[in-house]
Amino acid sequence: MEYDKPGKCTMDGAKLSKIEDDKSSDHSQSMHKKYDHSEHHKHMVRDFKKRFLVSIIVTIPILLLSPLIQQFLGISYSFAGDKYVLWILSSFIFFYGGWPFLKGIFEELKKKQPGMMTLIALAIFVAYIYSTAVVFGLRGKFFFWELATLIDVMLLGHWIEMKSVLGASKALEKLAQLLPDTAHLIQNGKTIDVKISELKKGNIILVKAGEKVPTDGIIVKGNSYLDESMLTGESKPVQKKKDDKVIGGSINGDGILEVTVEGTGEESYLNKVINLVKDAQASKSKTQRLADVAAKWLSIVAVTTGVGTFAFWIIYGIDTAFAIERMVTVMVIACPHALGLAIPLVSAVSTSLSAKNGLLIRNRTAFENSRKISTIIFDKTGTLTEGKFGVAAIAIFDKSHNEKQIIELASSLEKNSEHPIAKGIIAKAKQIGAEDVKATDFKVMKGEGVEGKVSGKTVKLVSQKYITKNNVNIPASEIDDSGTLVYVIVDNKAVGVITLADKIRPESYEAIKQLQESGIKCWMLTGDNKVIAKTVSTKLKLEGFFAEVLPHEKLEKIKELQSKGEFVAMTGDGINDAPALAQANIGIAIGSGTDVAAETADIILVNSNPKDVTSLILFGKATYSKMIQNLFWATGYNVVAIPLAAGVLYGYGILISPAIGAALMSLSTVIVAINAKFLKVNK
Repeated sequence: MEYDKPGKCTMDGAKLSKIEDDKSSDHSQSMHKKYDHSEHHKHMVRDFKKRFLVSIIVTIPILLLSPLIQQFLGISYSFAGDKYVLWILSSFIFFYGGWPFLKGIFEELKKKQPGMMTLIALAIFVAYIYSTAVVFGLRGKFFFWELATLIDVMLLGHWIEMKSVLGASKALEKLAQLLPDTAHLIQNGKTIDVKISELKKGNIILVKAGEKVPTDGIIVKGNSYLDESMLTGESKPVQKKKDDKVIGGSINGDGILEVTVEGTGEESYLNKVINLVKDAQASKSKTQRLADVAAKWLSIVAVTTGVGTFAFWIIYGIDTAFAIERMVTVMVIACPHALGLAIPLVSAVSTSLSAKNGLLIRNRTAFENSRKISTIIFDKTGTLTEGKFGVAAIAIFDKSHNEKQIIELASSLEKNSEHPIAKGIIAKAKQIGAEDVKATDFKVMKGEGVEGKVSGKTVKLVSQKYITKNNVNIPASEIDDSGTLVYVIVDNKAVGVITLADKIRPESYEAIKQLQESGIKCWMLTGDNKVIAKTVSTKLKLEGFFAEVLPHEKLEKIKELQSKGEFVAMTGDGINDAPALAQANIGIAIGSGTDVAAETADIILVNSNPKDVTSLILFGKATYSKMIQNLFWATGYNVVAIPLAAGVLYGYGILISPAIGAALMSLSTVIVAINAKFLKVNK
């Protein structure tokens, strides 16, 4: 259905459009008015239901007054003027029940896009006018019961279809309803309730236990676990503490939080997501455009075949009524309604589902093309790895020290530093429960390390440069040189070395394995040195890697693979990797968090989880598969049904009536709608 304005309805089975919501608050007006896709659909569901129920009731006396039905039931009765009563009842159904179709033909012809409404309207118009002429003197037989049951079946089909379309749009409605209407604003030491629309950047709000976070922001006080499943697809509650970002719409756990407002209105993560989903649902992929073209040609074929069928039976057939019946049946069966819905319904369901699971589709064609990916290239830092230094290994030179003592000495000095390496060592100390020992006389040795006094001993943390420059004796030992080395020197004697590396994400192993099992080659691009790149590549069992590559050079590596016939997907952070993301056949920005405006990416993954890349590709394949299945259901039955409707097996006593034709057409539409609803994201 396409709804351009309230009260205007044309059927192309493709677009889900904007509607007005009835909530009264300012927040609802700003959010729900703009994004609620359901109210107009609800109205149409009610309208089709009402027209169907009224029409089916009026159809009962029409059936009882029809000679053919009386013969079938073995009864016979008539009265003076019964055919006029039959005509009056049928006229009511024609104008009341058939109104959506009669109105639709004018909309389609005005746009010069004849389609389903045109075919149905022509079919019921021809049937009604011919039967009316018979009532008032033309020789022939009227078939009012066929007309009435045809309209009944079409109304029923549209009622069921509209319920399916409504279901497809509900996910967007749910996103719009995630935000509460009010927030607890902290002002002058007091907490007051205000509407969401009144919040400004920099305001501090209170989020109580169990409440929804009203807007994007940063925690300034408190800690808690937040449920972000409706926004990112992350099933487990995520721990949040001071200085962490929170997303509007997530649900607070048991803690109480004070949050500084960061993003409101159009700037909020939720609004950006809704805009992306809305744009993706409105956009058409190549597959959908192909279906639109097919629907247009099927309409032309239907009219041509219908007229040809009529002409054939007029010349060689039984009578005019039979010829008209055959023409009407052909037109009804060939209605491209299911074809018009085949792709759009899958598109609507897939974009809504993906948004709920942290997969944001900006380019539908690229999403559908994910099935073609032969090679995928991962950026290393922050994608395959955690993007932060962690202790990878500890080598001990002096047996009087153990690993815990080495970390205690190092963390005592590093507490005074904000360097990423320092954070890695401190995190390791907390993890192993190292003793908190205070360091004194701390000083920085520029470019070489730091030193200070710890428990009366002079302790230095130094780089390889310091070791080489000062000829420090390093005992023979197995040192893991796959990362950054920090030597620990106590009273001028080297006691150990800590290897720090950007840790590989645990999810990366499974993600790479699944991709390779699907026949996709996995490569890595990184600006890091070759030793570290080789270590990561070997551990993940990648096909290969490109190391020491600058951001602008990554694009050339993509081209290099494309020149070899590879269909390349690039996965990066969406900022440094922008040129490569743009060059790749499919650009995937990963770990963008609340920054969903990665303009160069075709698809944005909210979480920094490589497994989401696998989910995306599998979901893309499943979506395309659903589209193909729907195209089959929408068109396949025509191959058999149209010839039968035209009467090719009439000599064998096999005919399809207009009502049965309408039932077949509606059945294919319902199958297409139900099939789309079975689409799921496997995570």
